[in-house]
Amino acid sequence: MSSAPTGNLASLAAAVLQPGFVGTAPPPWVRRWLRDGLGSVVLFARNIVDLDQVAALTAALRAERPDVVVAIDEEAGDVTRIESRRGSSRPGNLALGVVDDAELTTEVARDLGRELASVGVTLDYAPDADVNSNPANPVIGVRAFGADPALVARHTAAWVRGLQAGGVAACAKHFPGHGDTRVDSHHDLPRIGGSRHQLDAAELVPFRAAVAAGVQAVMTGHLLVPALDPELPATLSPRILGGLLREELGFQGVIVTDAVEMRAVADRYGFAGAAVRALAAGADAICVGGERADEDAPRELRDAIVAAVVAGELPEERLAEAAKRVGQLAAWTVAARAGAPSRPTAAPEGSPIGLAAARRAVRVTATAAAAALPLATAPHVVEFEPPRNVAIGAETPWGIATPLAALLPGTTAVRLGEGDPPAGVAAGAVGRPLVLVVRDLHRHDWMRAAVARALAARPDAVVVELGVPALVTGAVHVATHGATRAGARAAAELLAGTGHVAPVPLAGVRENVTG
Repeated sequence: MSSAPTGNLASLAAAVLQPGFVGTAPPPWVRRWLRDGLGSVVLFARNIVDLDQVAALTAALRAERPDVVVAIDEEAGDVTRIESRRGSSRPGNLALGVVDDAELTTEVARDLGRELASVGVTLDYAPDADVNSNPANPVIGVRAFGADPALVARHTAAWVRGLQAGGVAACAKHFPGHGDTRVDSHHDLPRIGGSRHQLDAAELVPFRAAVAAGVQAVMTGHLLVPALDPELPATLSPRILGGLLREELGFQGVIVTDAVEMRAVADRYGFAGAAVRALAAGADAICVGGERADEDAPRELRDAIVAAVVAGELPEERLAEAAKRVGQLAAWTVAARAGAPSRPTAAPEGSPIGLAAARRAVRVTATAAAAALPLATAPHVVEFEPPRNVAIGAETPWGIATPLAALLPGTTAVRLGEGDPPAGVAAGAVGRPLVLVVRDLHRHDWMRAAVARALAARPDAVVVELGVPALVTGAVHVATHGATRAGARAAAELLAGTGHVAPVPLAGVRENVTG
């Protein structure tokens, strides 16, 4: 076990760390570190019970350091922490992009910002500014506003303005763009192809918009982008962080790394090695704690940073500059919190504007001969569960069976994953409507085969897509553009006849599903 470093270097090193922790109250080591210079902490679902508890938690943190930056990974969609146990009452980015009302996006983000600010959260690792140009992307998908760079830029800027107007610093991610890949950086290092011209026309457009909108922070992606740097991932690249983001895009705020324990960088450079290299490249804050959440993690990073400065591998001036930027962000958050409104009484169902936005995002595609919605009676619901996206909390519920059963008592449901017996999917729906619920149907062969079999037996079945609707099938297809609680309720209302959505024209969108 290494001895703790002392003096200014240790304090500077602690200032640039953003560790997580376990528990719904600050553990003793976090309190001690805050007194000794720790600049930030990050909250995850494991730290959250309800809004009152979060307010008490952040108050305890500020009792140790009044200007501590309290971060959270809250995208207000499928990736939610503040509502992880119930599912988000606000739609995610793809739903907002489909509606394409920038004022609505601003209002949803402002609503979220007010809620987060009222409980003491000051930095949100959002919005996701990626252009989801690859439909096979396993980790972005509905987290992006869409595949059109101009649309994504419009809504990225609107989201930044809304969140920050609500009193919380926004953090656009994952620079320089995680959309055009089939690889999840939690597991391996994605490679983003394309020329510099193509990057300028697509991936970089939303980040330029975010900077112009005054975004306070930008999160790096653990991505290899040969057109920008053929050797180093973006998080570790001086060319990308310094040359592109700072000098060319003119960003002067805080550069935050994606979690440094992610395998895309940790497997190649080591946990601590990646952190040191990121700081040397121009990053200002090191995010850690999604997977490593005890005191050993920040201690290892702090000691490695100090050792790198002593060895001449990391200039002390660079470390001091990073700590200064974190301090400037902290000052911004203190001022923003001072002007933030008090927390209103929470609505039992969550955000009213979130539900209104989710309703506007539902799209129905139906053949002329299809029976019109609503359903005639309580249905049987089959929910097909894909492999989990690591960015989405395992504890976060999804599906439409529960809200549909509340509206149509007698609704029954079953959930099937890959490897579950596919036979008899329609058996529970004899004499009743059948609803097939999918997430990213286009990405999963086994799911497409199961849906094809079910539609062959029951061509009148309704297909509800909670992911990216890249593959439209069935006589009636409903797309929510996200698996949020708000989207599920909006879809359930439509099926039950308590909501209304205008149909989408068929031309150019329908494909047949074959086994």
